[in-house]
Amino acid sequence: MVLETLNPMHYNITSLVLDTMPVATVPILILVCFLFLIWNHEETSSIPGPGYCMGIGPLISHGRFLWMGVGNACNYYNKTYGEFVRVWISGEETFIISK
Repeated sequence: MVLETLNPMHYNITSLVLDTMPVATVPILILVCFLFLIWNHEETSSIPGPGYCMGIGPLISHGRFLWMGVGNACNYYNKTYGEFVRVWISGEETFIISK
């Protein structure tokens, strides 16, 4: 009897995995979604400018400065958002003030 319980062929591993898989994945998926929401939460800023959007905004902002140059990019952001703008250059928040 002891040998039967220790025999690995006695247990059907596929039925064990199929029974526990949905029960284990639902809480993990809920936790991952909750952590994703917390990570992407940002406080609204009163300063106009491109949004953060999971880090894509800073990449686009920095790319625009590299591609267009400082003067043209500043003119673009001033026409789009006004004379006081928040952008990201090299991953750091930068303010453009012009009139």
